[in-house]
Amino acid sequence: MQGQFSNDVTNVSASRSQLSSYCTPKGRMLANFRLFARDDGIYIALPAALSETFLQRLRMFVLMSDVTLEDVSENFIHLGVSGPDVPAELEAALGEVPRSVDDALTLGECTLIRTPGIHPRFEVYGTLECMKKLWEVLNVRGAPVGQPAWGLLRVMAGVPMIQPGTSEAFVPQMANMELINGVNFKKGCYPGQEVVARMQYLGKLKRRMYLGRIAAEPPPEPGAELYAADGGEQAVGRIVEAYPHSDGGCMALAVVQIGSMNAGTVHLGAADGPVFEPAELPYELPEAAEEVSK
Repeated sequence: MQGQFSNDVTNVSASRSQLSSYCTPKGRMLANFRLFARDDGIYIALPAALSETFLQRLRMFVLMSDVTLEDVSENFIHLGVSGPDVPAELEAALGEVPRSVDDALTLGECTLIRTPGIHPRFEVYGTLECMKKLWEVLNVRGAPVGQPAWGLLRVMAGVPMIQPGTSEAFVPQMANMELINGVNFKKGCYPGQEVVARMQYLGKLKRRMYLGRIAAEPPPEPGAELYAADGGEQAVGRIVEAYPHSDGGCMALAVVQIGSMNAGTVHLGAADGPVFEPAELPYELPEAAEEVSK
C-alpha cells in the first residue's frame, strides 16, 4: 500500500486513521478512501461500487508480499453518527471517544473514527452484537436519517468521495485532497506521484473543488457537467457529489475551472441551467488566500 497510495500508510495505526487515494499513472484518482487499523489488518473504506475494480488492480502489485486482500464488507456493520451531543452519547455508551479529526479508537468489537464535520461526526465499525448494543443507546435521543443525510454532512465538510461517475476524473489537488490531509508529498513513489508532485510544486492548478447550492431536485449524479453562462458548449466542471438539503434543492461539491468560478455564474447541465451558488467551505482554498494578499 505504501507503494500504491497517495498518503504515508506508515502513519496509520490503531489510534490514527487516514484519508488517501489511489491514482492512475497520469495522476487521476481511481478512488479515494479512509484507511484504519484494527486487529492485525489495515482496512480500506470506500464505496462498494468501486471495491471490485479497486481490489483487482491492487492485487496486481502484491507479487511475493505476505499480504491477503479481501472484501470484508459483510464482516462489519457500519454506522455514521453526528450531532452536537454525539461525543457525550458515545462516551456514555462506550467509555471514551476519539478527540481529534482522523483519530481512531477500538473498544472491544467497535472501532470509532472521528471525521470532519459541521458537527462532531464519527464513523463506527463493529460486529452485529456490539452495534446492537450501541444502537439501543443511541436510539433513545437520536434517530436514523439514512445515507443521503450522511452524504450531505460529508459534502458540507468539504470531503470528496470518488464514485464510478468520477473515477479517473480528478488529480487529488483538484478535489482538495491535499487540504484535508489526503496527500503526503514527502513519501516515496506511487502511481501518478510525479504528476501530483509536479502539480504541487511546478504547475498552476486550473481546477478546484467548490461547495455550492443548486436549486435542483433530484440532486445531480456524480460526474454531471457544469457550464459557464458565457462559455459556450464546453463544460467547465463536474459534480463530485450532491445531496438534498432541508432548505430545498441540494448541496454539492463540484470541481470547476478556477477562472470560470471567478468570472461569473456556473450552471448545471447547460449555460442556462440551475445556478451553482458558491457556499463557504470549512477550510480555505490557497487561491482565495492569494487573491486577498494581492
